[in-house]
Amino acid sequence: MRRTLLIFLLVLAPLSLAHAGWRDRESTAATVSVDLPQDGKTRRFVLYVPPTLNRAHPAPLILAFHGGGGHAEMMADDERYGLIRAAQQNGFIVAFPNGFSRLPRGRLATWNAGGCCGSARDSGSDDVGFSRAVVADISRKLVVDRQRIFAIGMSNGGMMAYRLACEAADLFRAVAAVAGTEALAHCHPVRPISILHIHAQNDDHVLFNGGAGPAAFRDADKVMNFVSAPETIQRWTKRNGCQLPLQHTLTRPDAWCDTYTGCREGTQVQLCVTADGGHSWPGARVVRRGKEDASQALDANETIWRFFSGTGRR
Repeated sequence: MRRTLLIFLLVLAPLSLAHAGWRDRESTAATVSVDLPQDGKTRRFVLYVPPTLNRAHPAPLILAFHGGGGHAEMMADDERYGLIRAAQQNGFIVAFPNGFSRLPRGRLATWNAGGCCGSARDSGSDDVGFSRAVVADISRKLVVDRQRIFAIGMSNGGMMAYRLACEAADLFRAVAAVAGTEALAHCHPVRPISILHIHAQNDDHVLFNGGAGPAAFRDADKVMNFVSAPETIQRWTKRNGCQLPLQHTLTRPDAWCDTYTGCREGTQVQLCVTADGGHSWPGARVVRRGKEDASQALDANETIWRFFSGTGRR
């Protein structure tokens, strides 16, 4: 009898999302694709809830933004990014929003992160409003810990995470950007927010020291002259009022991290650098064909979750 009941509950658990009003489309057994009306358009995100999650207990939520020209399913690919595996291990909900795209299936999507990128920027897509709507939709159907809502992103998605830090610090507790620097001309967060930045020194797209890689983009008008990683960090230490000198919190062959503490409201600013890996997600098992292998000197997911776990509560 107990075994029968357990099997029934395991079968029922994934279906509860659909019964809560979420439609399963183009999904794997582990994820649900959700259509969301926003700003007169139908936007979409992919959701993953670990099957072992206690749904009666408030859970952390991470929004994970894909890179420019990507899409939600690409960011949800565990071989490329490993975020579903990280959610299983650490017990958080993860949503993969799909960027602005003119294509029917939402491919070749970008984010309006300010100065970058592509059609999202050029059309003035309200991606901050969309991000808020994703959090609100999930929060209506699952028990989300409102003190542990985070944003992460790759490349243009990392720039989008920075825009949320600037314009939605009331909602997000901390953000982490990989290979994508701040892209806004003006940033006035309503409160201090913790920042983690991860970047390869040999990134050939968004150069560590600023600018766009000379051969990285076919149409330079679709991107921008990127801010450097050090300048991005300097802006946030100033905004957060960090008073103490940096601490070398990680030193290993081909990777290091510097952390700024003594910031307002207990926030932190951290920069982690890999010597190689190019424009990729450190720790990834698979990268795009023809691209440099991702650095294995640092595991981006492990670093991000450790940082988020240490940000505390307001």
